[in-house]
Amino acid sequence: MSFTIGNINFEDKSLFLAPMEDVTDRTFRYICKQYGADMLYTEFVPSEALVRNVKKTFTKLIIEQDERPVGIQIYGHNIDVMVEAAKISEQFKPELIDINFGCPVKKIANRGAGSGMLKDIPKLIEMTKQVVEAVACPVTVKTRLGWDEETLVIDELALQLQEVGIKALTIHGRTRCQLYTGCADWTLIGKVANNEHIKIPIIGNGDVTSPEIAKSYFEKYSVDAIMIGRAAIGKPWIFKQIKHYLNTGELLPEPVISERVAISKEHFAKSMEIKGEYGGIIEMRRHFALYFKGLPDFKELRLKLLTSKDPNEIFQILADIENIYNGF
Repeated sequence: MSFTIGNINFEDKSLFLAPMEDVTDRTFRYICKQYGADMLYTEFVPSEALVRNVKKTFTKLIIEQDERPVGIQIYGHNIDVMVEAAKISEQFKPELIDINFGCPVKKIANRGAGSGMLKDIPKLIEMTKQVVEAVACPVTVKTRLGWDEETLVIDELALQLQEVGIKALTIHGRTRCQLYTGCADWTLIGKVANNEHIKIPIIGNGDVTSPEIAKSYFEKYSVDAIMIGRAAIGKPWIFKQIKHYLNTGELLPEPVISERVAISKEHFAKSMEIKGEYGGIIEMRRHFALYFKGLPDFKELRLKLLTSKDPNEIFQILADIENIYNGF
């Protein structure tokens, strides 16, 4: 069955790209959109930087027409500042505004932002309520199961968030204290998704790294969509692979080396187009290594890719990779 978030229509079993700092910029969103991601998100945006008019932060809010639908994700610990940041974000015409109550990074959580909000549920709910009331576009939330194993609050929290007007909820199946260790607990995500009192879409997140896992989790936990994060870095074609498997039951092979080189070249060119030569080179260093992860005897070429400051040299290295590993 299809579902809606606000006035955005999605097909059953949709796939969302998770917001990731220093990853889900316009370039990476562009690439993932080519491979079938149904919903994209910006990197998470600090509310205080928006309100202080920090120029670099505003670049995160730019959305291209061909990547829609896109949500702008904001975070912060001050309610008034978050409300103002939501109003600023709305001016960039996202399809929705997402509130980050899930980031476990110490410097964010210890200030009471991100997953730090899970230690003050009344404030979390009041912040959400005020943001919902401040903007016309749909507001959604991304959060975790709780602060730790002793405070698994997601059941009641989902109902409270729905009550104050959010239009969808993404649940990462870990506590804050787990960070990204251990296994995501999808049983609690499924419990929320199957709660008869929950009327908003539930998006599951955590450890979906293959088409088989995605299919299993859709069937077992009845979520409306699955959000994919780290598994898409260096492998943006995972969205295409999952959709093909869901539709046909057939597993697509991994792209051969010539295809991976072509994808990385397109990614690199788009990155330089948006961020300039230097910015594009720096940005791509985190992606290049993962595009070619697993190639044997790759250390020397990997080092060249990650240290070169010359675009022409980088394109030549990519051509060399294709020639040397032809057949992989």
